[in-house]
Amino acid sequence: MIIQQRPPLHLTYCLNIHPGESWAENLAALKEKTLAIRQAVAPGQWFGVGLRIAQQAAEELTNSADLRAEALEFFAANQIYPFTINGFPYGRFHAGPVKENVYAPDWRTPERLHYTMQLADLLATWLPEEVDGSISTVPCSFKPWITGNGDLSAVVDNLAAAVAYLAALREDTGRDIHLGLEPEPDCYLETTAETIAFFKDVLFTAGTQEVARILKCYRSDAEAMIRRHLGVCFDTCHVALQGEDLTESLRAYQFEGIRISKIQLSAALRAQSNPESWEALRPFAEPVYLHQVKGRSAAGALFSWYDLPTALEELPGFPDVEEIRVHFHVPLFFTGAGPLQSTVNALTPDFFHELHGGICSHLEIETYTFDVLPPEVHPGDVVRSVAREYAWAMEHLQ
Repeated sequence: MIIQQRPPLHLTYCLNIHPGESWAENLAALKEKTLAIRQAVAPGQWFGVGLRIAQQAAEELTNSADLRAEALEFFAANQIYPFTINGFPYGRFHAGPVKENVYAPDWRTPERLHYTMQLADLLATWLPEEVDGSISTVPCSFKPWITGNGDLSAVVDNLAAAVAYLAALREDTGRDIHLGLEPEPDCYLETTAETIAFFKDVLFTAGTQEVARILKCYRSDAEAMIRRHLGVCFDTCHVALQGEDLTESLRAYQFEGIRISKIQLSAALRAQSNPESWEALRPFAEPVYLHQVKGRSAAGALFSWYDLPTALEELPGFPDVEEIRVHFHVPLFFTGAGPLQSTVNALTPDFFHELHGGICSHLEIETYTFDVLPPEVHPGDVVRSVAREYAWAMEHLQ
């Protein structure tokens, strides 16, 4: 939905909340869930959507002009406009273990590049006039998978090819589509500092050279294309997990001229590290998603665990850890349960002021964990829950 016209600001929720890998399943979710959410949130208004299109659905749509046209007719008939796609999960994202497989295939591979180009083509077909489009994606790779310069070179070459493709797509269609690398705990890009360093030291050097080679253009033009078509998907849950200040992080990217492609409004679990909290966290140690944990001591030292079950086993041996934050997306309206709180307070008035100022045109509510939330946290109905998240976001945006 349109929050403001100038500078433009669009708000949506991410459809990765709804299970489905085929386009038929995606369309069913749009009809059964998204239209009900639209009716609850913005009846009679144009309603922006953040699509989640898995590789299977992308392949189906790419190979069928009829499916693409039917989708466009559905969007128009129901006053829906897609302006962003979650291109992070390539394959299955529900109903079974995902864990670190969510990062595969990563940006070392041609499969990731091909899939992302398919998403860009689809978005270019569906975007309204004068609305830019964003695609969020894996932050290069899972950190343990990058083991040498060859891995990094493959990442840069594929990202450069994606930029060249998006630049050519803009030339052909007039559509401004940008790709957002989404820093996440324990990935190759994890913190704001790491991400800025990657852009400055790698993308604006080796990446620029590769874009210039592909398009046979000046390096200055190639760098401008990277700055236009490749940026950051800023997930507030992930940034808060690192203990970073959201507003300072946004301003750091802006200072470096790195595009904020999309901002995902989300919150992580937060608690004091003690036996009561550990016990309260056990129902969240579920087998589907990876729930990285960050611990911080009173002196500021940072501790990390790849997944919550391991952290719960080992935390009693880390008496210096004072606070823990868990990569488990909880609803924006979650106010706490016993000793458990959330990082939603990191979304301060200063943060929302930056949003109104035009630092990014795309906002996306991204709580994808309703299927695995413990009953005491999950309100029980996805439509009502997402509508409550919209109400929370709108209240703070005003």
